[in-house]
Amino acid sequence: MQHDRRLGVRFVVGADEAGRGCLAGPLVAGGVLLDLERIGPREVRALGALDDSKRHGPEERERLLGIVQRIAVRTVVVSRCVEGLDDRGLHVTNLEALSTAARRVAVPGALCLIDGFRVPEIGHPQRAIVGGDGRSAAIAAASIVAKVTRDRFMHRAAARHPHWGFDVHMGYATAAHRSAIGAHGITPLHRRSFRSVAYAAAGLGPFAEAARADESGAGDPRPERPDADLARADELGAGDSRARRPGAGVVQPTGAGADDPRLGDLPAHGVAAGDLAGSAAVGDRRSGDGGSTAADAGRVAAD
Repeated sequence: MQHDRRLGVRFVVGADEAGRGCLAGPLVAGGVLLDLERIGPREVRALGALDDSKRHGPEERERLLGIVQRIAVRTVVVSRCVEGLDDRGLHVTNLEALSTAARRVAVPGALCLIDGFRVPEIGHPQRAIVGGDGRSAAIAAASIVAKVTRDRFMHRAAARHPHWGFDVHMGYATAAHRSAIGAHGITPLHRRSFRSVAYAAAGLGPFAEAARADESGAGDPRPERPDADLARADELGAGDSRARRPGAGVVQPTGAGADDPRLGDLPAHGVAAGDLAGSAAVGDRRSGDGGSTAADAGRVAAD
């Protein structure tokens, strides 16, 4: 809390994302509004455990989410589905989701703190804080909101796509995930525009297309992009909206829960039919307009 109190403002907004470096699943941004005048010693102690959400285990993150929802004035979840990531590109989509999350919770006089990036104009002062989830309580709280929401989604995705272990690696490019892609192909939740060695090994994605084009002498079918926009050849690729998306290797939902209507937020045929797509669940403890509470926001976003 010391970092945020030194800013000299009453209202502090934090925004952070989860899932930016994944091969599969949505990108989720969390936004949190803290009223520092309402945060006393008891709340400071409760928030003291906040840090970068990746440093906590799942059970601790769930506990911390409850604390954030009790203390924050507003919370919001903004999600961008795989189709959107492939169409618009990772970096552009990430900045848009962060800016939307910050804008949705901000109030007049608020200072918006964004983890790592300046974002498009949001109508309020903003600061990019490098390593913000380890420095700012507001950003750390937003990190918890985003991470827990996304993890809940990936656990449900695992029931629909049981061969990929989404409930274990959450879509990140672990050895087990790469092995599953090699054995079973990709699902509608995989980001097909990413330049992944796992896709190349399975004969899928832009790497494989480029290799086939080179072998045929046709050259690279994708328009050139600046080097800064190209992802590393490991698993952290930036989405290229101009890369063709091969249909081969796309596996449809199977296994337990495939026909469960409660899983309607999982795309059935590669279409982002409610894959947390473009959604924003807001909880506002200050409003009297009939909106949901902060605790409701967490449930709505994850259910």
